[in-house]
Amino acid sequence: MKFNVLTLFPEMFTPMTTSILGRAANRGLIEFSFVNIRDYSRDPHNRADDYSFGGGPGMVMLAEPIFGAMEAVDAGTKKVIYMSPRGRIIDREILESLAEEPELVILCGHYEGVDQRVLDYWNAEELSIGDYIVTGGELPAMVLMDSLSRLIPGVLASEEGAMGESVYSGLLEYPQYTRPRSFRGLDVPEILLSGDHRKIELWRFEEALRLTAEMRPELFEDFVKKHGELPKDEQKVMEKVRGML
Repeated sequence: MKFNVLTLFPEMFTPMTTSILGRAANRGLIEFSFVNIRDYSRDPHNRADDYSFGGGPGMVMLAEPIFGAMEAVDAGTKKVIYMSPRGRIIDREILESLAEEPELVILCGHYEGVDQRVLDYWNAEELSIGDYIVTGGELPAMVLMDSLSRLIPGVLASEEGAMGESVYSGLLEYPQYTRPRSFRGLDVPEILLSGDHRKIELWRFEEALRLTAEMRPELFEDFVKKHGELPKDEQKVMEKVRGML
């Protein structure tokens, strides 16, 4: 998948070229193109914003330089995303749908947003990372690209690595431990050292259920509704956790 990111601050995207995503890019699994919107401004000072018609606080990003950047990446043939606090909040369903696209154009807004004609003309889908405001669309764009890249085959070690993680599985992740066995008086649960793989699986299942019930009760209830038929030992664990609520 190729990500074409239209932004006023391309230098903010350095983290996308490191760690797992950097390795995936080096292997040709994903590709990044960061386009500076100011490069398409006709203003002698590369200005890309102006006051809003009708008055009001703040500035609005100009249509002309954004149109130029859109045309430079041939956005008319690609799915266009605008990172916006008024957009749909990104979830698993949205990510799975976008993962089928070979190429995306992601527009990062700033100030009071962009000229509405940009969104209308380029048929942009507005997406959000939550009901709060950040200073611009760059950080939300990075969240989108990171979470989306993890669904692309080969980016992670296995498909289970992506879909078995917290939330995607329907439950929050169980506690994890590593060496040493004892640290400052805190010990690793004995069950994890037992070598009994099924008991370990059930312990992890119980911990995931318990944590989800405590921290995200709506996810827990949804999981219970969708998993009415479980193996007997898992069903027993679920009833145990439900009885503790």
